[in-house]
Amino acid sequence: MTKLFRPYRFPPLSQLIAAGQRMDDSDGQWRASVAQGFEQGQRDGYDLGFERGQLDGHEAGRQAGLQQGRAEGKQQTLANFEQLARPVDAIQASLTALRSDYRAAQRKEVVELVAKVARQVIRAELALQPVQLLSLVDETLAAMPPTRDEIDVFLNPEELTRILELDPKRAKRWNLIADARLDFGECRIRAGDNEVDAGCHQRLAACMEQVSNHLALVAAGVDLVVAGADAAFAEVEAGV
Repeated sequence: MTKLFRPYRFPPLSQLIAAGQRMDDSDGQWRASVAQGFEQGQRDGYDLGFERGQLDGHEAGRQAGLQQGRAEGKQQTLANFEQLARPVDAIQASLTALRSDYRAAQRKEVVELVAKVARQVIRAELALQPVQLLSLVDETLAAMPPTRDEIDVFLNPEELTRILELDPKRAKRWNLIADARLDFGECRIRAGDNEVDAGCHQRLAACMEQVSNHLALVAAGVDLVVAGADAAFAEVEAGV
């Protein structure tokens, strides 16, 4: 059996060319669309990133500016406070010095007053009982190194006369010598090469020195308390 073949008729070449052109056009359009979309995505991404960067940068700059402003404001405030506090500190230092001088003058007046009263009391007591000077001689000799030399006791002439009248037996224990240079209540002892002041005035001066030192210590304690109170008050003001 013979197989029959039907001849194939190819489409015209113009149709193939036209179809190819249409495919090329579609492919070109697709490529153009892709390129356009890519470019649009780049632009959108850039715009979004730029906007976000602006916002982030603005916020960071704002925070940095606030911190810097606070620091500068604090420094300026402290500088202004220190400038305003200088006159106050100077006034306070002057008041402290004035208070210290005033207290020192008060202490001196107190010591001088006590010494004056004590001298008057001693003078009155010795006027009644001048023999008490011999007790001072005994106390002074007890504190001195023992000696075999003759002991000379120098006294005011008037007091020496009264001592010889009131207690001649006791006065014979030493060599009593009148010395017009000595005031009432004054007494000097010479034992060999040693010579000391055994009078009332020397003892009173030593006593007044102790009183003055004691008053100075008390005043120093008061100043420390006042200084501590001032420091605490300053801390409270600084905290406020």
